Amino acid sequence: MCQLLGMNCASPTDFNFSFRGFKCRGGNTDIHAHGWGLAIYEGRGVRTFHDPLPCAQSPLADMVSSYPIKTLNMMAHIRYATQGAVSLENVHPFRRELWGIEWTFAHNGEVPKFTQPKTNPQEYGCGGSSGTATTMNAKMPMLGRCTEAIYHPVGDTDSEAVFCAMLNALRAEFTTLPTLPVLYEAIQRLSCEIVRGHEKETIFNFLLGCGQFTMFAFSWPGSREGSAVWNGLHYTVRYPPFSTAKLNDVDYAVDFNETNDENDRVAIIATKPLTSNENWKEFGRGQLLMFDNGLPHSRPYECAGIERCGRGLSSRALTKGEICPYQYQYNIPKLLQQAVCKALGKEEEEGSLRKEQKEGEACSAVWADRAVDLGCGSGISGVQFRQCVGHLTGVDLNPEMAKEARDRGCYDRIVVGDAECILHNYNEDDEKREYDFVFACDLFAYIGDLRPMFNTVRKSLDSRGGTFAFSAEIVNESLDESKDEVDDAGFVLQSCARFAHKRYYIRSLVEEFGFQTLLSTESTVLRQHDGKDVLGALIVLSLE
Repeated sequence: MCQLLGMNCASPTDFNFSFRGFKCRGGNTDIHAHGWGLAIYEGRGVRTFHDPLPCAQSPLADMVSSYPIKTLNMMAHIRYATQGAVSLENVHPFRRELWGIEWTFAHNGEVPKFTQPKTNPQEYGCGGSSGTATTMNAKMPMLGRCTEAIYHPVGDTDSEAVFCAMLNALRAEFTTLPTLPVLYEAIQRLSCEIVRGHEKETIFNFLLGCGQFTMFAFSWPGSREGSAVWNGLHYTVRYPPFSTAKLNDVDYAVDFNETNDENDRVAIIATKPLTSNENWKEFGRGQLLMFDNGLPHSRPYECAGIERCGRGLSSRALTKGEICPYQYQYNIPKLLQQAVCKALGKEEEEGSLRKEQKEGEACSAVWADRAVDLGCGSGISGVQFRQCVGHLTGVDLNPEMAKEARDRGCYDRIVVGDAECILHNYNEDDEKREYDFVFACDLFAYIGDLRPMFNTVRKSLDSRGGTFAFSAEIVNESLDESKDEVDDAGFVLQSCARFAHKRYYIRSLVEEFGFQTLLSTESTVLRQHDGKDVLGALIVLSLE
């Protein structure tokens, strides 16, 4: 199948290094020799380059790889044809205008819902007389609320058909320019609709550019029947302090500490990791990430924060919708903190503390010595729990979020990394990581299998005992006890790309790892989605 490359940056950056390795896969180090393409955003415009020749042998690719174009947003594609002839019209990325914005799209995989019939083209008026019956494009399904197709594919790939269907659906849904959190949820719904009904056969990985700042990336990975090649998406973020990166496909390395400064940050998305010595993270199945300012985002309040900074969609054709100031409020930390205080009998102490404590005064109601906030985000959860703990560590994968958390001044220590790593990461120059309180606000919605997390938290609390508190979105009660099915994993991936867990599954983990339940709420409203309440649970556990 094809391969993808995307780059999203905090400041204008050239793509020469990544493209140098990527183009080798177009017929040299890999088999993707059926054409290549490139889309580079520059202000409101976009430059595109397409060539049906193998990328590794293309004079145009050689020219582009040495052309110092700097951009905030770009994507590239090398093709291995599984649908459609080897011809220019079938080369990605595809490009269309919507709402006065240049949209680009590149895809890897096979989408059965949009696979064109293998039949005589003259039957569909393709290459035959103009009086023949319906066209092949008219047979393509419509998505969302769309009832009339405005965008049509030029070529005959399922990829271009999907792109046109997505734009038709977005055009049908919005009469004002959507804000980023609204657009994120709309693209997530469409992506799930495309996969639905063909989950096992579908391989659907795409990059979707919508202007100079923003790129969406979605992954539904898999292997073709009879093939061991895995088709997914990976990403890495380069940020200060920079280091040397070494390409996998060619003997070439760059020390980015010498070429970049403290204002630079670059997210690289690729089908397979491009470098051998950087930390690449694979997308989860059904995961949609929005890249902006060189960082990945998947939470509505993160997207809303970017919108408020003025980096949303920009159009002269449509007026923009407004973000309701209450729509993306993040109340889970406050709800969880109240639940913990109730479970530990600290409600009265907390209330009197709020009345009596003066600004800047040390807290006298500390009931945890050492605590860790897993998936701390921008630090809102840390602010809520700061008064209750003596030493507070915050952990988050997103370096920009970690920086915001650090700037809040409520953490004694901030670590950029995986939530589990901090709990069993020991350094000779640092103290052993032992805690008596571990909490996670809205983290489990991004993790399906919770067993490794429970195991790690259990070990971190083992020597001291303590409390483990978290929020979890819960599967609809009518489905909650369907544990008799052999393949039931105890959790499901919702259409909004967030995991919901079953109560029996959480109870089984509590029992397996020796915790005692102090408190478990019923039907707590954690957030809203499409104007509807999303219910979940606040759970407080104890380990003696």
